[in-house]
Amino acid sequence: MTMNDLPRNFDVAHKVANFPSIKPSVPERVVGERRKFRTIWISDVHLGTKGCNHELLIDFLDHTDSETMYLVGDIIDGWRLKKKFYWPAEHNDIVWRILRRARRGTRIIYIPGNHDEMVRPFSGMNFGGVEIMRAAFHTTADGRRLMVLHGDEFDTIMLAHRWLAFIGDAAYHLMMKLNNWVAAARNRLGLPYWSISKAAKHKVKNAVEFISKYEEVVARAAAERGVDGVVCGHIHTAEFRVFDGVEYWNDGDWVEGCNALVEHFDGSMEILNWPEEVARRETGRTDAKTKVREAA
Repeated sequence: MTMNDLPRNFDVAHKVANFPSIKPSVPERVVGERRKFRTIWISDVHLGTKGCNHELLIDFLDHTDSETMYLVGDIIDGWRLKKKFYWPAEHNDIVWRILRRARRGTRIIYIPGNHDEMVRPFSGMNFGGVEIMRAAFHTTADGRRLMVLHGDEFDTIMLAHRWLAFIGDAAYHLMMKLNNWVAAARNRLGLPYWSISKAAKHKVKNAVEFISKYEEVVARAAAERGVDGVVCGHIHTAEFRVFDGVEYWNDGDWVEGCNALVEHFDGSMEILNWPEEVARRETGRTDAKTKVREAA
Protein backbone atom coordinates (compact mmCIF):
# COMPACT_ATOMS: atom_id res chain seq x y z
CA MET A 1 0.00 0.00 0.00
CA THR A 2 1.36 3.43 -0.95
CA MET A 3 0.65 6.74 0.77
CA ASN A 4 -1.78 7.57 -2.05
CA ASP A 5 -3.80 4.45 -1.20
CA LEU A 6 -4.37 5.50 2.41
CA PRO A 7 -7.75 7.00 3.39
CA ARG A 8 -8.02 10.73 3.90
CA ASN A 9 -7.08 11.96 7.40
CA PHE A 10 -4.94 8.83 7.97
CA ASP A 11 -2.32 10.93 9.78
CA VAL A 12 -5.01 12.53 11.98
CA ALA A 13 -6.25 9.08 13.02
CA HIS A 14 -2.72 8.07 14.03
CA LYS A 15 -2.43 11.18 16.21
CA VAL A 16 -5.73 10.31 17.90
CA ALA A 17 -4.39 6.79 18.54
CA ASN A 18 -1.62 8.32 20.67
CA PHE A 19 -4.18 10.21 22.77
CA PRO A 20 -3.68 8.22 26.04
CA SER A 21 -0.50 10.20 26.68
CA ILE A 22 -2.69 13.25 27.44
CA LYS A 23 -4.12 13.44 30.96
CA PRO A 24 -7.94 13.55 31.10
CA SER A 25 -9.75 16.55 32.60
CA VAL A 26 -11.89 14.13 34.65
CA PRO A 27 -9.38 11.76 36.30
CA GLU A 28 -10.09 8.06 36.03
CA ARG A 29 -11.80 6.94 39.23
CA VAL A 30 -10.24 4.28 41.44
CA VAL A 31 -13.34 2.37 42.56
CA GLY A 32 -11.77 -0.80 43.92
CA GLU A 33 -13.16 -3.85 42.17
CA ARG A 34 -14.64 -3.02 38.77
CA ARG A 35 -17.55 -5.05 37.42
CA LYS A 36 -15.97 -7.47 34.96
CA PHE A 37 -17.65 -8.83 31.84
CA ARG A 38 -16.53 -11.02 28.98
CA THR A 39 -17.86 -8.56 26.41
CA ILE A 40 -19.36 -5.06 26.36
CA TRP A 41 -21.27 -3.45 23.48
CA ILE A 42 -22.03 0.29 23.37
CA SER A 43 -23.20 2.48 20.51
CA ASP A 44 -24.75 5.85 19.62
CA VAL A 45 -22.59 7.92 21.95
CA HIS A 46 -22.71 10.93 19.59
CA LEU A 47 -19.52 12.61 20.74
CA GLY A 48 -19.47 16.15 19.37
CA THR A 49 -23.05 16.93 20.39
CA LYS A 50 -24.60 18.42 23.51
CA GLY A 51 -26.92 15.40 23.67
CA CYS A 52 -24.07 13.04 24.57
CA ASN A 53 -24.45 12.07 28.22
CA HIS A 54 -20.73 12.13 28.95
CA GLU A 55 -21.13 12.10 32.74
CA LEU A 56 -22.95 8.76 32.79
CA LEU A 57 -20.69 7.21 30.13
CA ILE A 58 -17.52 8.24 31.99
CA ASP A 59 -19.03 6.74 35.14
CA PHE A 60 -19.80 3.52 33.23
CA LEU A 61 -16.28 3.26 31.83
CA ASP A 62 -14.78 3.84 35.28
CA HIS A 63 -16.87 1.09 36.91
CA THR A 64 -16.68 -1.72 34.32
CA ASP A 65 -14.11 -3.77 32.46
CA SER A 66 -14.18 -6.49 29.80
CA GLU A 67 -12.03 -8.74 27.65
CA THR A 68 -13.63 -7.33 24.49
CA MET A 69 -15.49 -4.10 23.78
CA TYR A 70 -17.50 -3.37 20.65
CA LEU A 71 -18.17 0.24 19.65
CA VAL A 72 -21.23 -0.33 17.49
CA GLY A 73 -21.38 2.91 15.52
CA ASP A 74 -22.28 6.59 15.89
CA ILE A 75 -19.57 7.02 18.50
CA ILE A 76 -18.68 10.37 16.92
CA ASP A 77 -21.37 12.54 15.33
CA GLY A 78 -19.75 13.73 12.12
CA TRP A 79 -23.05 15.13 10.84
CA ARG A 80 -23.26 17.68 13.66
CA LEU A 81 -19.53 18.45 13.71
CA LYS A 82 -19.74 19.46 10.04
CA LYS A 83 -22.40 22.04 10.92
CA LYS A 84 -20.94 23.34 14.17
CA PHE A 85 -17.86 22.26 16.07
CA TYR A 86 -18.59 21.22 19.63
CA TRP A 87 -16.09 19.14 21.58
CA PRO A 88 -15.83 19.68 25.36
CA ALA A 89 -13.01 18.25 27.44
CA GLU A 90 -15.26 15.45 28.71
CA HIS A 91 -15.55 14.07 25.17
CA ASN A 92 -11.76 13.87 25.05
CA ASP A 93 -11.95 12.00 28.35
CA ILE A 94 -14.19 9.33 26.79
CA VAL A 95 -11.77 8.82 23.90
CA TRP A 96 -8.90 8.67 26.41
CA ARG A 97 -10.66 5.98 28.46
CA ILE A 98 -11.40 3.82 25.42
CA LEU A 99 -7.83 4.01 24.14
CA ARG A 100 -6.59 3.37 27.68
CA ARG A 101 -8.58 0.11 27.72
CA ALA A 102 -6.88 -0.95 24.51
CA ARG A 103 -3.48 -0.24 26.10
CA ARG A 104 -4.46 -2.43 29.06
CA GLY A 105 -5.23 -5.38 26.80
CA THR A 106 -8.95 -5.08 26.06
CA ARG A 107 -9.76 -5.92 22.47
CA ILE A 108 -11.58 -2.87 21.03
CA ILE A 109 -13.59 -3.30 17.82
CA TYR A 110 -15.05 -0.17 16.25
CA ILE A 111 -17.87 -0.62 13.71
CA PRO A 112 -18.70 2.85 12.30
CA GLY A 113 -22.33 3.88 11.78
CA ASN A 114 -23.99 6.47 9.58
CA HIS A 115 -23.10 9.46 11.78
CA ASP A 116 -19.43 8.46 11.88
CA GLU A 117 -19.32 7.13 8.33
CA MET A 118 -16.10 9.13 7.77
CA VAL A 119 -14.35 6.33 9.71
CA ARG A 120 -15.57 3.59 7.33
CA PRO A 121 -12.71 4.05 4.80
CA PHE A 122 -10.35 2.94 7.59
CA SER A 123 -12.00 -0.53 7.79
CA GLY A 124 -9.38 -3.25 8.20
CA MET A 125 -6.93 -0.93 9.95
CA ASN A 126 -5.83 -0.71 13.57
CA PHE A 127 -5.21 2.57 15.40
CA GLY A 128 -3.85 2.50 18.94
CA GLY A 129 -5.27 -0.99 19.46
CA VAL A 130 -8.70 -0.10 18.06
CA GLU A 131 -9.70 -2.37 15.18
CA ILE A 132 -11.94 -0.75 12.54
CA MET A 133 -14.43 -3.16 10.93
CA ARG A 134 -17.46 -2.75 8.69
CA ALA A 135 -19.18 -5.58 10.62
CA ALA A 136 -18.09 -8.42 12.89
CA PHE A 137 -19.08 -11.87 14.12
CA HIS A 138 -18.90 -12.65 17.81
CA THR A 139 -18.97 -16.08 19.44
CA THR A 140 -20.32 -16.13 22.99
CA ALA A 141 -18.86 -18.24 25.79
CA ASP A 142 -21.65 -20.79 25.31
CA GLY A 143 -21.09 -21.05 21.56
CA ARG A 144 -23.75 -18.77 20.04
CA ARG A 145 -22.66 -16.87 16.94
CA LEU A 146 -23.80 -13.24 16.74
CA MET A 147 -23.57 -10.79 13.87
CA VAL A 148 -22.55 -7.30 15.05
CA LEU A 149 -23.25 -4.20 12.96
CA HIS A 150 -24.55 -0.67 13.48
CA GLY A 151 -27.86 -1.25 11.71
CA ASP A 152 -28.32 1.77 9.44
CA GLU A 153 -28.05 -0.68 6.55
CA PHE A 154 -31.63 -1.73 7.35
CA ASP A 155 -33.10 1.75 7.86
CA THR A 156 -35.38 2.45 4.87
CA ILE A 157 -35.18 6.22 5.44
CA MET A 158 -31.38 6.08 5.35
CA LEU A 159 -31.41 3.92 2.22
CA ALA A 160 -34.09 5.64 0.15
CA HIS A 161 -34.45 9.17 1.54
CA ARG A 162 -31.13 10.35 2.93
CA TRP A 163 -32.26 14.01 2.80
CA LEU A 164 -35.17 13.15 5.10
CA ALA A 165 -32.75 11.55 7.52
CA PHE A 166 -30.83 14.84 7.79
CA ILE A 167 -34.06 16.77 8.47
CA GLY A 168 -35.03 14.22 11.10
CA ASP A 169 -31.57 14.58 12.63
CA ALA A 170 -32.03 18.34 13.02
CA ALA A 171 -35.42 17.87 14.69
CA TYR A 172 -33.97 15.18 16.93
CA HIS A 173 -31.23 17.49 18.19
CA LEU A 174 -33.81 20.15 19.07
CA MET A 175 -35.48 17.50 21.22
CA MET A 176 -32.08 16.73 22.76
CA LYS A 177 -31.68 20.36 23.84
CA LEU A 178 -35.02 20.15 25.63
CA ASN A 179 -33.88 16.85 27.13
CA ASN A 180 -30.72 18.53 28.50
CA TRP A 181 -32.75 21.33 30.13
CA VAL A 182 -35.06 18.82 31.79
CA ALA A 183 -32.11 16.70 32.97
CA ALA A 184 -30.33 19.75 34.42
CA ALA A 185 -33.48 20.84 36.28
CA ARG A 186 -34.03 17.34 37.71
CA ASN A 187 -30.39 17.19 38.79
CA ARG A 188 -30.72 20.49 40.70
CA LEU A 189 -33.81 19.11 42.40
CA GLY A 190 -31.95 15.94 43.37
CA LEU A 191 -34.07 13.75 41.09
CA PRO A 192 -32.65 10.80 39.07
CA TYR A 193 -31.95 11.02 35.33
CA TRP A 194 -35.02 10.74 33.08
CA SER A 195 -35.22 11.17 29.29
CA ILE A 196 -38.19 13.14 27.98
CA SER A 197 -37.32 12.18 24.39
CA LYS A 198 -37.26 8.48 25.24
CA ALA A 199 -40.64 8.75 26.96
CA ALA A 200 -42.11 10.66 24.00
CA LYS A 201 -40.81 8.09 21.51
CA HIS A 202 -42.57 5.27 23.34
CA LYS A 203 -45.83 7.23 23.23
CA VAL A 204 -45.78 7.90 19.48
CA LYS A 205 -47.48 5.11 17.53
CA ASN A 206 -45.50 5.58 14.30
CA ALA A 207 -42.19 5.44 16.16
CA VAL A 208 -43.22 2.22 17.90
CA GLU A 209 -44.27 0.66 14.58
CA PHE A 210 -40.99 1.70 12.92
CA ILE A 211 -38.91 0.22 15.74
CA SER A 212 -40.85 -3.06 15.66
CA LYS A 213 -40.47 -3.38 11.89
CA TYR A 214 -36.78 -2.49 12.05
CA GLU A 215 -36.13 -5.18 14.67
CA GLU A 216 -37.90 -7.79 12.55
CA VAL A 217 -35.97 -6.88 9.38
CA VAL A 218 -32.59 -6.99 11.17
CA ALA A 219 -33.38 -10.37 12.75
CA ARG A 220 -34.45 -11.76 9.37
CA ALA A 221 -31.15 -10.62 7.83
CA ALA A 222 -29.27 -12.39 10.63
CA ALA A 223 -31.24 -15.61 9.96
CA GLU A 224 -30.31 -15.42 6.27
CA ARG A 225 -26.65 -15.33 7.27
CA GLY A 226 -27.02 -18.45 9.38
CA VAL A 227 -26.14 -16.93 12.74
CA ASP A 228 -27.86 -17.33 16.09
CA GLY A 229 -28.47 -13.65 16.64
CA VAL A 230 -27.59 -10.04 15.93
CA VAL A 231 -26.33 -7.09 17.97
CA CYS A 232 -26.93 -3.59 16.64
CA GLY A 233 -27.64 0.00 17.65
CA HIS A 234 -28.82 2.91 15.47
CA ILE A 235 -32.41 3.40 16.71
CA HIS A 236 -31.56 4.38 20.32
CA THR A 237 -33.83 1.70 21.77
CA ALA A 238 -32.25 -1.00 23.93
CA GLU A 239 -34.14 -4.24 23.43
CA PHE A 240 -34.01 -8.02 23.41
CA ARG A 241 -36.43 -10.03 21.29
CA VAL A 242 -36.50 -13.42 19.59
CA PHE A 243 -37.76 -13.82 16.02
CA ASP A 244 -38.19 -17.45 14.87
CA GLY A 245 -35.33 -18.57 17.08
CA VAL A 246 -33.01 -15.67 16.12
CA GLU A 247 -31.94 -13.36 18.95
CA TYR A 248 -32.19 -9.61 18.38
CA TRP A 249 -30.15 -7.45 20.75
CA ASN A 250 -29.98 -3.65 20.59
CA ASP A 251 -27.43 -2.06 22.91
CA GLY A 252 -29.29 1.28 23.08
CA ASP A 253 -27.49 4.62 23.25
CA TRP A 254 -25.77 7.19 25.48
CA VAL A 255 -28.03 10.10 24.61
CA GLU A 256 -31.47 9.03 25.86
CA GLY A 257 -31.50 5.67 27.63
CA CYS A 258 -27.77 5.36 28.50
CA ASN A 259 -27.62 1.59 28.06
CA ALA A 260 -24.94 -1.02 27.43
CA LEU A 261 -25.19 -4.67 26.43
CA VAL A 262 -22.91 -7.03 28.31
CA GLU A 263 -21.97 -10.71 28.09
CA HIS A 264 -21.17 -12.52 31.32
CA PHE A 265 -18.46 -15.17 31.44
CA ASP A 266 -20.99 -18.00 31.13
CA GLY A 267 -22.32 -16.55 27.83
CA SER A 268 -25.51 -15.08 29.28
CA MET A 269 -26.27 -11.53 28.15
CA GLU A 270 -27.87 -8.54 29.83
CA ILE A 271 -28.88 -4.99 28.95
CA LEU A 272 -27.70 -2.54 31.60
CA ASN A 273 -29.58 0.70 32.19
CA TRP A 274 -26.82 2.82 33.70
CA PRO A 275 -29.00 5.54 35.30
CA GLU A 276 -30.74 2.76 37.24
CA GLU A 277 -27.36 1.22 38.16
CA VAL A 278 -26.15 4.59 39.49
CA ALA A 279 -29.39 5.11 41.44
CA ARG A 280 -29.02 1.69 43.09
CA ARG A 281 -25.40 2.43 43.94
CA GLU A 282 -26.30 5.80 45.51
CA THR A 283 -29.17 4.19 47.46
CA GLY A 284 -26.74 1.58 48.77
CA ARG A 285 -24.34 4.30 49.92
CA THR A 286 -27.14 6.18 51.66
CA ASP A 287 -28.30 3.00 53.41
CA ALA A 288 -24.74 2.24 54.49
CA LYS A 289 -24.29 5.75 55.95
CA THR A 290 -27.60 5.44 57.78
CA LYS A 291 -26.52 2.12 59.35
CA VAL A 292 -23.21 3.66 60.46
CA ARG A 293 -25.00 6.59 62.10
CA GLU A 294 -27.48 4.25 63.81
CA ALA A 295 -24.65 2.04 65.07
CA ALA A 296 -22.86 5.09 66.48
